[in-house]
Amino acid sequence: MRVSVIGGSEVEEGTYEEAREVGRLLAERDHEVVCGGYGGVMEAACRGASEAGGHTVGILKGTDPSEGNEWVGTGIATGMGDARNALVVLNGAACIAVDGAAGTLSELGLAFVYDRPVAGLDTHDCSAFDGFRAVETPLEAVEYVERAVD
Repeated sequence: MRVSVIGGSEVEEGTYEEAREVGRLLAERDHEVVCGGYGGVMEAACRGASEAGGHTVGILKGTDPSEGNEWVGTGIATGMGDARNALVVLNGAACIAVDGAAGTLSELGLAFVYDRPVAGLDTHDCSAFDGFRAVETPLEAVEYVERAVD
């Protein structure tokens, strides 16, 4: 399945490594990573998935499909700026949120609007919403979205 990985565009090294592990685990389990295609959590998840032989899709803000990070396998140019957040969410069967600020919060809201299950790893507290699960590890995040979609 495709899993949307959302999170901060600028993160500390520990968060980067958590997101990289999320991407690696998804790829090892034959899932595709969908993300916003730029830095931070997006880059880390794409890198982890790519290093594990997986496929990554970057839903990009601009009009150039090659403007994403070096680990994006397929870049989708939208010309939509941050409005592309809806497309990031819609192109995954579930979401894994790692860290994040306002952009991640908007994607979380859209995930609930579109009934996507969400695993949250050190991100906003969305426990009031059905389908949200706060998790402690990348493995818990991947296992939760796999169970939630089955």
